[in-house]
Amino acid sequence: MKASDNVILSRHRGMPAQDGAGVKLTRIVNQPGLGYQDPFLMLDEFRSDDPNDYIAGFPPHPHRGFVTLTYMLAGQMEHKDSVGNTGMVSAGGAQWMKAARGIIHAEMPKQEDGLMWGFQLWINLPAKDKMSAAEWADYPAAKIPQFEADAITVRVVAGELKTAEGTLKGPVQQPEQSFQMLDVRFSQAGSWQYAGAGQRTRLGYVYQGQVRVNGQDVSRGELVRLDADAELTLRSEDAAGMLLLAGQPIGEPVAQYGPFVMNHQAEIEQAIRDYQSGKLTA
Repeated sequence: MKASDNVILSRHRGMPAQDGAGVKLTRIVNQPGLGYQDPFLMLDEFRSDDPNDYIAGFPPHPHRGFVTLTYMLAGQMEHKDSVGNTGMVSAGGAQWMKAARGIIHAEMPKQEDGLMWGFQLWINLPAKDKMSAAEWADYPAAKIPQFEADAITVRVVAGELKTAEGTLKGPVQQPEQSFQMLDVRFSQAGSWQYAGAGQRTRLGYVYQGQVRVNGQDVSRGELVRLDADAELTLRSEDAAGMLLLAGQPIGEPVAQYGPFVMNHQAEIEQAIRDYQSGKLTA
């Protein structure tokens, strides 16, 4: 792991978008300014205290070929799917869904007012796992381990974090992809050093305040692609929050049509036929 001041490879801002039944959001990954970041297919942030922006939610819709991870900072969202799962994700909690060979689910807000704020990340699956059985899990805030030091709290949503006291294991695990999601929070001025775990794709998104990454300021709403081999020094002069994402690239072709992500166009066409014939989850 090398020390470096120039760890930021590029900077990107999301673009306004709508999804579901008209939910307003910001598309950060998978937009004209920033395409797939293997293995990450998409990253959305939804943040509004206007119910008109989110109340219609995401009615039943299909998925095949990848994993979704929803992480909430504020508000409540309910999940129901065609496999019979149902659950609620609230502030500080996460929901993980391996769509794999197919699932139909709905994500609907369980509030009529107040702030709704969170993220949905799409993670690709290798070809060998795309047609495996669908899975789902709900992890409330209390199930997400965290490391605290001075003004810093690091929540381990996915993957592992090695600390002086031991290794923290997040509830979401995809060992074959060495996938990691950390939520780094500053309550006031402070700093934190992180060496990483060697994943080749490494991203940071500042969702609150401003974070200095190895001497370079990154502001709210900005995603940075980071050097995979550099040790990070994160600093803030005030309250701030940053998501750190890391994963091993799959290196396979990607064919996408909306909620279906496979390797080849013929597989996309089959997914559409399966959905139209009611066989998506068969």
